[in-house]
Amino acid sequence: MSLERQVRAKIAGKRDATKDKEAQEWIETLLGAKFPAGSLYEDVLKDGTVLCRLMNKLQPNSVPKINESGGQFKMMENINNFQKALKDYGVPDIDVFQTVDLWEKKDISQVTNTLFALGRACWKHAEFGGPYLGPKPADECKRDFTDEQLRAGEGIVGLQAGQNKGASQAGQNIGASRKILLGK
Repeated sequence: MSLERQVRAKIAGKRDATKDKEAQEWIETLLGAKFPAGSLYEDVLKDGTVLCRLMNKLQPNSVPKINESGGQFKMMENINNFQKALKDYGVPDIDVFQTVDLWEKKDISQVTNTLFALGRACWKHAEFGGPYLGPKPADECKRDFTDEQLRAGEGIVGLQAGQNKGASQAGQNIGASRKILLGK
């Protein structure tokens, strides 16, 4: 099998149809409109117009101009505007898909992961009333220990430090020992 085919198979294996469906339902609920019947999830998202409308719903005027028609560069500009709005909304750069992942359908699972990252970012915005996509991110739980508490922990040997209850390697050679023969 060629390398390209192996890479495509690996990327296709990462895709989770239930996550795609969950993301699609979240978008449909927020926008108040269903995806066209018989259309694939990635085909509806491909031109970026739905994604831009989604961002404008979450944060009004975050994508000021949505290209409804035009060539492929206009549609790719929609995707780029969506990505910029995502980052401004608080989605980490590492969670944002590449434009070709959607436009050329190279890695739709990464597009879905980005939508889940957007859903997690919604939890951080008090003005957003839901519905949410994905789990609520954990809040920081910063702890302050006194110097006395930190020193108390230095004398304790944790069980992860290699506690083996006196085991040794004695008797490890069962049967005949290994013989090294030197050439004559």
